[in-house]
Amino acid sequence: MSRPTTKADLLTAATDQYEKLNTLISNLTEKELSTDFNFADDEKKKEAHWKRDRNLRDILIHLYEWHQLLLNWVHANQNGDHKPFIPHPYNWKTYGSLNEYFWKKHQNTSLEEAKEMVAKSHNEVLCLAETFSNEELFSKGVYKWVGGSTLGSYFVSATSSHYDWAMKKLKAHIKNCKENH
Repeated sequence: MSRPTTKADLLTAATDQYEKLNTLISNLTEKELSTDFNFADDEKKKEAHWKRDRNLRDILIHLYEWHQLLLNWVHANQNGDHKPFIPHPYNWKTYGSLNEYFWKKHQNTSLEEAKEMVAKSHNEVLCLAETFSNEELFSKGVYKWVGGSTLGSYFVSATSSHYDWAMKKLKAHIKNCKENH
């Protein structure tokens, strides 16, 4: 599926990918749920997140926290409080450290809590997206605080693109569990 460039495509992609993610999650076996992620043997998986996230909860919390970044950023800027997407002291060069912070923050969050949190935040993000017109979401220069991108691209990144990332990671974990039974 190509990256959404309209409000309708954004809402459809976010909904469809979220449903696919939940279907994948609901089909995880007990072994897949109870086995820690381990991608150390795969030389292609060098990015920090392959080491960071160790279970389904970690993935869901990551999605939840990026939903929160989007929601907080949009609401603050709509209210005239000009804030960057990535909160201080982090920035786009150090967002890996922000992801680490999110991971540490939620080590005592249960899987069930994580599922509820991401379901709620997913709905909040879609409801917020609904409040914008197609032009507001996908035309450059509509909101100064968005910079050189479009507001919609942030919604896509926090929803369907991130759900794709989560599914790739879960599928790699499922493959590992099958190979190491």
